[in-house]
Amino acid sequence: MRLLLLQLLIVSTAVFASAQDKVSLSGKWQVHLSVASNESDQTCTLTQEGNELTGTCGSDQATGKLTGKVEDKTVTWTYKSEYNGAPLTIKYKGTLDGTSKITGSVLVEEYSVEGDFTATLAK
Repeated sequence: MRLLLLQLLIVSTAVFASAQDKVSLSGKWQVHLSVASNESDQTCTLTQEGNELTGTCGSDQATGKLTGKVEDKTVTWTYKSEYNGAPLTIKYKGTLDGTSKITGSVLVEEYSVEGDFTATLAK
């Protein structure tokens, strides 16, 4: 009986620790981009359900919807917008650093230019 109780305690502790490791990315994020020697800032509002991300990204120039995924500490999302009336697709791939910072690379698909981004959770 004691062995069974000990095993249950160990399993429940492992499940609890695993649940604590899961971080929700839901919230407003300030994103700084550096692409082809151009710096820009935008705000992305992320909603996470399971491993799926949805939401919006935008700046004072345009806003668009995003979709993405979270796998372990890897975060990816795609944001579609317009630039001078033409469609614009921006793809992000980053690594979650703690609970409030994501750093990684960004690709502006239509122009085939890459850069870096840093996103921080707004307080």
